[in-house]
Amino acid sequence: MNIGDLVTRNSYDNDLIFRIIDIEGDIYYLKGINMRLYADSHVEDLVKYDGKIDIEEEESFQERIKEKENIERDEYFYLPGKVLHIDGDKEYLNRCLKFYEDMNVAALGVIEQEEEIPSKIYQLLQQYKPNILVITGHDAYYKKKGSIKDLKAYKNSLYFVEAIKEARRFESSHEKLIIIAGACQSNYEELIKAGANFASSPKRINIHALDPAIIAVKMSLSDINKDIDLKHIIESTKYGSSGLGGIITKGTMYMGYPR
Repeated sequence: MNIGDLVTRNSYDNDLIFRIIDIEGDIYYLKGINMRLYADSHVEDLVKYDGKIDIEEEESFQERIKEKENIERDEYFYLPGKVLHIDGDKEYLNRCLKFYEDMNVAALGVIEQEEEIPSKIYQLLQQYKPNILVITGHDAYYKKKGSIKDLKAYKNSLYFVEAIKEARRFESSHEKLIIIAGACQSNYEELIKAGANFASSPKRINIHALDPAIIAVKMSLSDINKDIDLKHIIESTKYGSSGLGGIITKGTMYMGYPR
């Protein structure tokens, strides 16, 4: 097996697809193809993924989430909310940007390592003035480091919390700036307390690479004068309320007349 190969892990019932990103001796370092997840494994636990079996039913999921929102193209015109997506992973960000493009949502992507986001976010918000802010990348909960309530037991949750607080310093209203934050296994409660409208991960599970973008698109295309259907939006993501949660707020899309 070589760097770049796609593999699965026998010890996890071959449930996720990874790409080999580095090799040190018999330890292979892995990155999830669809999940925002890093892992490492001994070579004997790995199996090459041949692509014949779609383990995650990815095509079906892609078709479901890319269904166009039902906007009536009558005598009115519509102005969806603009998205600023800050991501710690270039590959995942590019997938999200492609999704925004497919859904006709204006979005700007910025690559920034998780630990650097808090110090950069205020300036980025001043520069781009988005309606929706996505803060994501990688995260993990380490049980050996503490309880699920302890921010110090997470890889990057503390940085996400600090970034949210900086964003709320820029705009305190949950209605004027929608914040979607977190990654795999993030401290959901602390992200919500810090000021996020949506956050991962209530059940401390891994989330799909596109999950933050799915929420952003839904919010971009939701009426600014109406409360969102919170359960519907959450259930549009890969693992629903186990992976993401949030608060009821209004959308960001204006409607105008005449078209």
